[in-house]
Amino acid sequence: APSPSGPLHAGSLVAAMASWLDARAHRGRWLLRIEDLDEPRNVPGAAEDILATLERFGFIADGPVVWQSRRHGAYRDAFDRLKSAGHVYGCACTRREIALALARAGVRTDRHAEPVYPGTCREGLPPGRSPRAWRARVDARPVRWIDHHDGIERIESLPQSCGDFVLLRADGIWAYQLAVVVDDGAAGVTDVVRGADLASSTARQVRLQEWLDLPGPRYLHVPVVVGGDGEKLSKQNGARALDGRAPIDELARAAAHLGLGVIEAASIGRFWEIATERWMLRLAGGR
Repeated sequence: APSPSGPLHAGSLVAAMASWLDARAHRGRWLLRIEDLDEPRNVPGAAEDILATLERFGFIADGPVVWQSRRHGAYRDAFDRLKSAGHVYGCACTRREIALALARAGVRTDRHAEPVYPGTCREGLPPGRSPRAWRARVDARPVRWIDHHDGIERIESLPQSCGDFVLLRADGIWAYQLAVVVDDGAAGVTDVVRGADLASSTARQVRLQEWLDLPGPRYLHVPVVVGGDGEKLSKQNGARALDGRAPIDELARAAAHLGLGVIEAASIGRFWEIATERWMLRLAGGR
């Protein structure tokens, strides 16, 4: 599920490859979604470039491409349903106000982590304030899910890990957590394979699936690609675009990152045959 904020890079390729191989190994379907809701970050022409690059590297979707920008009605329906059930409330807080509230409470936040919302507007808006964003009202019931990368069950308390999280942003854009849950449910997704940086979102998505009576897919998170500075490789930190002139070389590097060893192939088709066989061997051996 790439976002069109720039061309595909090595990190994008690893996530795409892992999901493709897992689908093929399970004789499933590989679905492609363009997550283009965040319009200010979209780069003109990036979506078309992503689709062309994926095809050049041998990724062919088993169904029509889904564009999130065309699914606002589905997100609104889900939001209204959650709101009617009492799972949503309006929040007037700015980011600065949240940071100040946490600082006053002596809470230290990691610059890489999303701050835990302190619940300022949970029991009602401050006098004279109007909602800026809309949040999900979480409870203390533990969320349980298994990461099939290692087979270990995770048990998470949402009030401690994230607090009441945003469903509709202050700028009117649907939040990632809501949109992907609605999309996965509509597509009948059974397995989500993605980078480990998104593992922190899983518990929130599991809880939304419960509230919306949607089946919960299996989750598998693979190691992310990092740059020379040790940070996750991303378009925001200048990750190099994939070299379309040497697709097999790029694919081989991604396979090595996923622990599939050295793959030498004379064609893209042969590369995928070897990579799929090795992924299936990993499955048989219990990841």
